Amino acid sequence: MMFKSLVGKEVTIHFIDGSSVTSGVIEEVDDQGIKYSDEFQILYIPISSIKSVAVNTKERQRPRVGFSQ
Repeated sequence: MMFKSLVGKEVTIHFIDGSSVTSGVIEEVDDQGIKYSDEFQILYIPISSIKSVAVNTKERQRPRVGFSQ
């Protein structure tokens, strides 16, 4: 299962109803769902309700705008 490789990583989960959870970590994965926790809550999420999962990586630095001499 693809989610097993994401255990211990910080992810954002997007649901099929359009909502999402962010800045949490996948703790456990089984055939029925995943255990996801952030600093406020622990969620048990059924696999069937997940639309996509994005791994949170380091933020990109914005390019500097302007001219220099």
